[in-house]
Amino acid sequence: MYLMANAHARDITMSLVSFTKIRGNTANSIKQAIIESLDLIKYPFKKETKNVIIKPNMCYYWDYSTGHTTDPKFVAALIDTIREKISPNTDISIVESDASAMKCKYAFKMLGYEKLSKEYDVKLVNLSEDICTKVDVKAGSQLFRLMVPQTIQKADLKINVPKIKYMTEKIKITCALKNIFGCNPYPRKFKYHPRLAEAIVAINKALKFNLCLIDGNIVSGVHPVRLGLVMASKDPVAIDVAAAKIAGVNPSTIDYIQLAKKEGLGNMFFIPKGESLEYFGARYPRKSLQDKVISKAFSLAVQVGLGKRLGLE
Repeated sequence: MYLMANAHARDITMSLVSFTKIRGNTANSIKQAIIESLDLIKYPFKKETKNVIIKPNMCYYWDYSTGHTTDPKFVAALIDTIREKISPNTDISIVESDASAMKCKYAFKMLGYEKLSKEYDVKLVNLSEDICTKVDVKAGSQLFRLMVPQTIQKADLKINVPKIKYMTEKIKITCALKNIFGCNPYPRKFKYHPRLAEAIVAINKALKFNLCLIDGNIVSGVHPVRLGLVMASKDPVAIDVAAAKIAGVNPSTIDYIQLAKKEGLGNMFFIPKGESLEYFGARYPRKSLQDKVISKAFSLAVQVGLGKRLGLE
């Protein structure tokens, strides 16, 4: 669901989303693709920016080569770009929080971020150990009391660096909006699963990021593949709509994207810049019909099991 800028679209609010091809697999080629992607959306870096946070996807201990987690080389190239565009003295922190089956202290080390921190003089922040402020946020019909980490509150520039991945049948894909769910410092995140779409939107309302930059160099579809993609946008809804289309999923069937649009987090329509979406969509390792049927059956089994566990049935 996207529109080019034309007469038929003049009354529709649209956001810019860029699609850039990584030409090679070196640190420099990744950096050049990041710069090109940001230039295509005319991203305005501000020289007065002092404090930047980067939120990669570190959902588990999977190496970046699986396509499940953000490549530290990608984050390193982004750090170089930030310091060139803003200042060599820019204070940068990489943030993540503990989860039910993942602890930051292990993920930072196993996924290469501890090494990155030392080489690039950036901080690693476990948001689950951060000072937090309680806020009440409503999304749809649900009211959530959430903890907002001080590190995120104080940042001048907040950059979301997600992956494009398939999820359960209920969620379908994870990308920009879902990655911010990982900023929730409460570690036992499975408690939000019965109302996950609303929780994702509530957390994005409480923790608004300035920029989304997708590491699509290696992606995880039905199997990992090198896609060589960088995407950029200031709009998390628009970039998730684009990511869903690349993965072959209809964004109108994804509840949290629809709710995010209703709650004012972004636009469903976007203006594509750079390479064509279809180029990357044709190369993404999409699910077959058989894969989708199996995934739906598994998702239903998980939901039934979780419902019994939480006393919902």
